[in-house]
Amino acid sequence: MESCQDRGAITYRIATEADVEQIVEIENRAFTVPWPAEAFYQDILTNRFALYLLLEYQGKVAGYCGVWIVIDEAHITNIALLPEYRGRKLGQTLLEKMMATAKEAGAKTMTLEVRVSNLPAKSLYKKLGFQEGGIRKRYYTDNQEDALVMWVNL
Repeated sequence: MESCQDRGAITYRIATEADVEQIVEIENRAFTVPWPAEAFYQDILTNRFALYLLLEYQGKVAGYCGVWIVIDEAHITNIALLPEYRGRKLGQTLLEKMMATAKEAGAKTMTLEVRVSNLPAKSLYKKLGFQEGGIRKRYYTDNQEDALVMWVNL
């Protein structure tokens, strides 16, 4: 797979209500238990702690990252790319941008949960400085898999 050398082809923007359909498409293609559209509408329209960042690659929404920023802690809710955009370091650039955005908003730490079996994601998170913090037993409802809690100081 090609890496994403042309950084000029990448833009970021804050998601709005009009972007929910695209977010749901990414969500449905990325996860075995996707969030319903209503969850994204609720976050974008009424949750003052929530922020969704879109990554556009060559003019197309290729991925998104959601975060809740409460006081000085940022919690990643979801991060996903369309399958055809994986393997190009776009997930890394998206997470780096979200980390910077959360820091600008006053967050001092960031946390997330990841499936214990998701080695590519865990590798990315460790590369960006995340550390293992604990286990949430049977966190994922589709197969009762545990989640690894990871965190990083921003």
